[in-house]
Amino acid sequence: MAVEFRLLGDLEVRIDGHPVDIGHVQQRSVLVALLLDTNRVVPVDRLLERVWGDHPPQRARGTLYSYLSRLRKVLATEDVTIARRPGGYVLTADPGTVDVHRFRHLVAQARTADDETAVALLTRALALWRGSPLATSGTPWLTAVRDGLEMARWAAELDRNEVALRCGRHAELLGELPACAAAHPLDERVAGQLMLALYRAGRRGDALACYQRIRRHLADDLGIDPSPPLHDLHRRVLTADPALTVPPRARRPAATVARAPVPRQLPAPPRAFTGRTVELAELTATVDSGSDQGGGAVTISVIDGTGGIGKTWLALRWAYDNLPCFPDGQLYVNLRGFDPAIDPVPPAVAVRGFLDALGVSPEAIPPDPTTQAALYRSLVADRRILIVLDNARDSAQVIPLVPATGTVLVTSRHQLTSLITEHGARPLPLDVLPEADARQLLTGHLGADRVAAEPEAVTALLRHCAGLPLALGVVAARASVRPDLPLAAPAAELHETTTRLDALDGGELAVSLRTVLSCSSTALPRDAARMFGLLGLAPGPDIGLPAAASLAGLPPAAARVLLRRLIAAHLLNEPVSGRYRMHDLVRLFAAEQAGADCADPAGERHAALRRVLGHYLHTAHAADRLLAPHRDPIIPGPPPTGTTPEEFADHNEALAWFTAEHAALLATVDRAADAGIDTHIWHLAWALTTYFNRRGHWYDHAATYTAALRATRRMADRHAQAHAHRGLAVAYTWFGRHDDAHTHLDHALGLFGELGDLAGQALSRRTLARVWAQQGEHRQALPHDERALALYQAAGHRSGQATALNAIGWHHAHLDDHQQALTYCQRALALHQELGDRHGTAATWDSLGYIHLHLGHHQRATECYQHALDLFRDLDDRYQQAETAMNLGDTCRTVGDIDTAHTHWRHALDVLDELGHPRAEQVRARLSHGPARPYGRLPVRSG
Repeated sequence: MAVEFRLLGDLEVRIDGHPVDIGHVQQRSVLVALLLDTNRVVPVDRLLERVWGDHPPQRARGTLYSYLSRLRKVLATEDVTIARRPGGYVLTADPGTVDVHRFRHLVAQARTADDETAVALLTRALALWRGSPLATSGTPWLTAVRDGLEMARWAAELDRNEVALRCGRHAELLGELPACAAAHPLDERVAGQLMLALYRAGRRGDALACYQRIRRHLADDLGIDPSPPLHDLHRRVLTADPALTVPPRARRPAATVARAPVPRQLPAPPRAFTGRTVELAELTATVDSGSDQGGGAVTISVIDGTGGIGKTWLALRWAYDNLPCFPDGQLYVNLRGFDPAIDPVPPAVAVRGFLDALGVSPEAIPPDPTTQAALYRSLVADRRILIVLDNARDSAQVIPLVPATGTVLVTSRHQLTSLITEHGARPLPLDVLPEADARQLLTGHLGADRVAAEPEAVTALLRHCAGLPLALGVVAARASVRPDLPLAAPAAELHETTTRLDALDGGELAVSLRTVLSCSSTALPRDAARMFGLLGLAPGPDIGLPAAASLAGLPPAAARVLLRRLIAAHLLNEPVSGRYRMHDLVRLFAAEQAGADCADPAGERHAALRRVLGHYLHTAHAADRLLAPHRDPIIPGPPPTGTTPEEFADHNEALAWFTAEHAALLATVDRAADAGIDTHIWHLAWALTTYFNRRGHWYDHAATYTAALRATRRMADRHAQAHAHRGLAVAYTWFGRHDDAHTHLDHALGLFGELGDLAGQALSRRTLARVWAQQGEHRQALPHDERALALYQAAGHRSGQATALNAIGWHHAHLDDHQQALTYCQRALALHQELGDRHGTAATWDSLGYIHLHLGHHQRATECYQHALDLFRDLDDRYQQAETAMNLGDTCRTVGDIDTAHTHWRHALDVLDELGHPRAEQVRARLSHGPARPYGRLPVRSG
């Protein structure tokens, strides 16, 4: 039976074209909560929050189970199931049956299509909308999702208009653009589209009138002028610029177009921005002067000033005001130059993050940081990209991130002298807000009537905050939640606290901020104040809800309530749903308060640190078991009391968690070292290994295992040292530092040998073989894998035996001993299949395909490669799919089946283009000319 779920309007479910009654509003909300995460497990606590918000009824779980049971009966088809899974429930269905997922898929397809196809795809996507989405109920979660979908629809409509204008379809757009512009009178992008369409239709007067309308709206409603791009379009319409005519049609087939991803990394814009008109104009003038010089050099602006002065807000405000100037995207990184909880971000780590944002697949990223930086500079060269380097500590941290062309905004508490003198950066010192702007900021938060009613109290508040935007924001947030409280009360409290704290800090700004934060934290309920202090101890630049709950030793639901109180008090931000961040000055103050109300403050702090470190370690261990279930586990001890490690339904959830917590996980290594918790360090290094290797984070892999080696030496734990030496050798192998890898493997083999650890010796031998194979020395590699096989057999380690057998076969194949290779790989295949190791099975089928191809068994090679491809598809291993599809295409080409070869090569090309992998060019060459010789994989194939 055909099922269709329609959420982009009133909720509808149709089976075979007939509507189905889903029940009352709460039951419908349960269905929506599952459909938006189709084929993904939704935890029970999350379902409760989505359906009832912060106030679930008594026996909410029982009610939820009843709704789920009814939905199962209503949707009883073989195409849709609702099932219980570890940690929650999952609705399994074809995503194409859910209009929300269809909409998102069509929009994503449009981003990589040629212009004509993109218009058609976006038109189809917009046609799915029937009204306001998710019109079921109004929980905070549903409201947020509804708002996000509305924004996505509007963005898709604007994208469709933009591409249609490029295709010369201005006449078609004039039927709908005027209504769009009227519905969004402050949207400069749609106004610009309407102006351009009118101009191209010969209606220059109407285009100019359109500009005047939005100029008036912006001035009356926001007190601002049109942005430079819209102003420039107005000028070009006035002068009848020939460049505004319809561009030439240079349409290319979609199959050959691989558009670079457009990164959108900027955090949310500041909500209450006031003043800084001179500084905004200076930034614009600096960028314009760079453009006037021909755009052949980079333009760098450095905003410097004390902490909390508003440097980041200014940078983001300017960036959002000028987004149309940077159509190729915006890169952003918080360099954490002054974060009290974590070391500054090394330039190599920032470069690695930029490469991810620019769409470079992990397999295409070179292991050497210097080569990564060169790749980054090449990718951004001649592209109109804005790069924001926030919170830099010094010039040395910034210079490696500055490309040869483009626009770079830097913020720092220090004057970056060498960046200015040697690289031509333009400094922009930032001072406190003038009193008028500070007053306007308070007015924006509290309302003009309230500010006007108590002029003396407002003057006192402004004096105590000393024009510091961060302090003003905290005071305003506290006053806004108490509209009945006279402003004289917080003003008097600030005066009294200032008297007590004057001796604690030098400098008017430091005292003002300390005073404001002290008053705000004192006003919190005791449990919220405790959470505030403990968050100052958290590792990493931000923290998720489960980790915050473990930090405080609370259930997640209770922790969520406290976090929302801190957000309301302006002491905490939630830049991304479910992730919380403090300004570094607020974090420093919070850390000072941690445990202050306890009889044993040091004990409270140490216990909280152990809980959050335990949370990250045990969750990482659980996630790794899903990514690599056949890997020999290292079992950490039980988590500390009060810790609630997270659980995952599948490897996709595990991988998403690693990605979200990447920075925090690295920070826990440093925090554990500071606290002397050495066991945690090497256990965490082990748990991160699979993730780092699959994502290509070789720099982080090397750093964590370097820390692990130091920790294990302090522990005098020889077993742990052996693992650390081997892990570090793997990193050096990726960097091409083969001599260093050999040295560490010698240490690992010696230690594992002294301990009588056969599996450890075997794994080290496998790594040693990998070092030789990576150098193309299969004759040197073979004895080490043969020794590994013997050790695995002696240890009764069957999974290890299977990987060693496949590796031995692979070496024999490269030594042209194909019959011997066939024998070993067939044994490996049988053992992998017996053990249920699907990834090992797929890898071995691929090896067998290579062997049969070189034996001239073309039909058998095709069958082997097809088995491998099917398994890699089931495992959703995209890159391995592409490699095997290339091999399969080569095999078909060898026997003269050109059409089938092209089918497989096109599949490989689609995947490699999606990944942004450079090997896509090899496939394009095959599609044009065919391979010059049978394709061979990179040296290391298994293990």
